[in-house]
Amino acid sequence: MEKKRIALLGSTGSIGTQALEVIRGNPDRFSVEVLTAQTSLDLLVAQAVEFLPNAVVIGDEKHDEEIRKALAPYPVKVFSGPASIAQIVESESIDLVLNALVGFAGLEPTLRAIRAGKDIALANKETLVVAGDLVMKEALKNRVRILPVDSEHSAIFQCLAGEDPSHVEKLILTASGGPFRGKNKEHLAKATKEAALNHPKWKMGTKVTIDSSTLMNKGLEVIEARWLFGLAPRKIEVIIHPQSVIHSMVQFIDGSMKAQMGLPDMKLPILYALSYPGRMPTSFPRFSFRDCAELTFEIPDREVFRSLDLAYEALDEGGNMPCILNASNEVAVRAFLEDRIPFLDICEVVEKCMHSVNFVRDPGYEEYVATDCETRIKAWEFIRSKPET
Repeated sequence: MEKKRIALLGSTGSIGTQALEVIRGNPDRFSVEVLTAQTSLDLLVAQAVEFLPNAVVIGDEKHDEEIRKALAPYPVKVFSGPASIAQIVESESIDLVLNALVGFAGLEPTLRAIRAGKDIALANKETLVVAGDLVMKEALKNRVRILPVDSEHSAIFQCLAGEDPSHVEKLILTASGGPFRGKNKEHLAKATKEAALNHPKWKMGTKVTIDSSTLMNKGLEVIEARWLFGLAPRKIEVIIHPQSVIHSMVQFIDGSMKAQMGLPDMKLPILYALSYPGRMPTSFPRFSFRDCAELTFEIPDREVFRSLDLAYEALDEGGNMPCILNASNEVAVRAFLEDRIPFLDICEVVEKCMHSVNFVRDPGYEEYVATDCETRIKAWEFIRSKPET
């Protein structure tokens, strides 16, 4: 079997570095064609020296001269700037694009790659949250596969293999509950970013970890699942599963259920997306019931963790509302990490933007870009009007 040539967008983040572990362990199956990062210059250079891709792109153009100098002795092309990240995915030498970028920035490269006929291994959930209808239509038009990398969506994807989509009754996304599972609003009102970043099960980037602590991450995953699997929003449920062994489930019209299980390790769904439609042997640690004799489940406390309901509301409203939800959340999470707002204000900023940003019923790409910009301005206005914490 020929090597699959991978363009890895966001190679220095949590998903990106784990993807490179998978590639490093399977040099006969995968090769790195492109690496990109936004600001992590030293790590990007180290990755380029090890994997010798055809090209690297640094998103922050102020690092252009420095990275060119560092990679001058190596046969690696160097580019810089967001436009270069979006353009590089169209290269004929790429077989698959693994999009591990964070936030709205992942949308344009995904669309450009789809239109160039590249299969997408998608870890950037915001691509489908913001513009799921547009992205899936483009994928269908260009006969491109969208392969989910999120553990929950990978689990559902695996459970649906060989099944008739019309036989699906509902999808059940599992959530660990994050670091504040079981806590009340009084506790969350005093939550620090150190506590919010202390996830009990998963090692993730800061943005995703904060989203997990508010359960917004699960709300975004509901929206993503709606577009990936074509189900109505109310046929997608969320359940808290603290052990993070069952990664998600599918219930069928006859009442039977399928669950995909395994240890909480993102290298597993990454490998599945890279190697699809096959499976590959690994030396990864195995789950054993001897080590985890009890699997438990809880209903999310939606009064305390209101982000879930906001996500369902955005999905029900449609149009550019999920884009508003996503952009305002990105700004609010950043503000929290910068000690500009308290934890509970993350959800408040999102809700205010959903009620105040111009609604567009049938947006195209330009409307999504305009909505993202307008929402970020509005969100910062709300934040600046509040006293700093």
